[in-house]
Amino acid sequence: MQSPSARPSAPLFPISHIAAPVREQVGARLRQAIVTGHFQPGARLIERELCTLLGVSRTSLREALRQLEGDGLVTNIPHKGMVVTTMTRTEAEEIYAVRAVVEGLAGRLCAERLTSDLAAALNRAMQQLEAAHQANDLAGLIAAKEQFYQVLLAGCGNRTAGVVLQSLHDRIASLRALTLAQPGRAEASVAEMRRILAAILAADGPAACQACIAHVEQAAKTAATVLPPLSLPGDPSPITPVGDVPEE
Repeated sequence: MQSPSARPSAPLFPISHIAAPVREQVGARLRQAIVTGHFQPGARLIERELCTLLGVSRTSLREALRQLEGDGLVTNIPHKGMVVTTMTRTEAEEIYAVRAVVEGLAGRLCAERLTSDLAAALNRAMQQLEAAHQANDLAGLIAAKEQFYQVLLAGCGNRTAGVVLQSLHDRIASLRALTLAQPGRAEASVAEMRRILAAILAADGPAACQACIAHVEQAAKTAATVLPPLSLPGDPSPITPVGDVPEE
C-alpha cells in the first residue's frame, strides 16, 4: 500500500500480518482504542487516517469497522461516515439493566467456584485498583477495574455470561472516565468493588450477586446525571472530527 504524503515513518498501531486474521487484529486494536478513550464518543473515523495508523488495507479496515458497528461501538451516520457511538441516557439505562443481571450471575458463580488461584487473581486486581485510587490516577483506576472484570469473567465459568458481559462492558467503557470523574464516585466505586471481593472471597454467592448488582445500579445512577436523555436526528453536536472529510 502506498503511504500518504503525511504518513509517519512507521504505523502508530502496527498490525502483524501473521497469526490471527488481519481483520481480527484490526478490530481488536480499534476496540481497545475506543474503550480506552483514544477515540472519544462522537469522533469521526477517517479511513485514510486509520489505514495509516494501523498499516493495513482499506478492505481489512472496513471489515473490522463493520464488526464494530454490529457490536454497537461505531455508528455509520449518513453524509458523515463512521463515528464512535455516542450513547444516550436511555441506551445506557438499558445496558446497565442487563449488565446488572448478568454481572450479578457472574459474581455468584465466582463465589460458588472459588479456588485459591481465583482468589489470588482477584486480590491482585484489587490491589492494583486500590493503588490507582490512592494515587488519584483515573486512567490507572479504569485499567485496574477492567482487569478486575476480566478476572471475574474468566472465573465465573459461564462462557455465555462472559461474552455478554464483555460486550456490555465494551459499550459502556467510554462512560467510565466520565462517571468516575464525578465528585465522590471513584471513592464510592472502589468501596463497592471491595464489597464484591469480600463476598466472593467468603464464598457467599447471594451476597456476591447483590454486591455486583448494587455496584452496577450506582454506576447507572451516576451515568444518568451526565448523559443526554436523547440524541436528535441530524444533530451535529456529538460529532467530533478526527481528520479530514470521510471517504466513500
